[in-house]
Amino acid sequence: MHEYTSTVRVWGLSCPGFPEEVSRARRWTRDVLRGSPFAEDAELIVSELSANAILHTASGRESGSFHLAVAVSAQVVAVSVTDDGGTGTAPKVEHQDQDAEHGRGLGMVSAIAHRVVIHDSNGGRTVTAELFTHPRRGGHPC
Repeated sequence: MHEYTSTVRVWGLSCPGFPEEVSRARRWTRDVLRGSPFAEDAELIVSELSANAILHTASGRESGSFHLAVAVSAQVVAVSVTDDGGTGTAPKVEHQDQDAEHGRGLGMVSAIAHRVVIHDSNGGRTVTAELFTHPRRGGHPC
């Protein structure tokens, strides 16, 4: 990320819905955000959201896919994962036992990100995690 970026820059990547694509999504995110203080957090968020798309939606079925977007401005780094839908329930933060094998991913994303937004559409669902560059007390942007 260039320190003098004054406008929003957006990168996108589409991946087939195979489990090994989660590591590709992480590497891509790390490369896009190289030099950003948010690179590690964004990489973890992408890993969780991509895995959720493959495990819990039609993205993990035959011919499924998921799509990533990273948007960077002077105020925010936003990471979005769009799945292929196919589930009747929306993703939700669950408070699981820390020893549970599943169900903690979106809770972890919510703990790392300053804001998480879930948007439904006809073709799937997009989960966006925002990391604000200058949060005020209470986690809200300036």
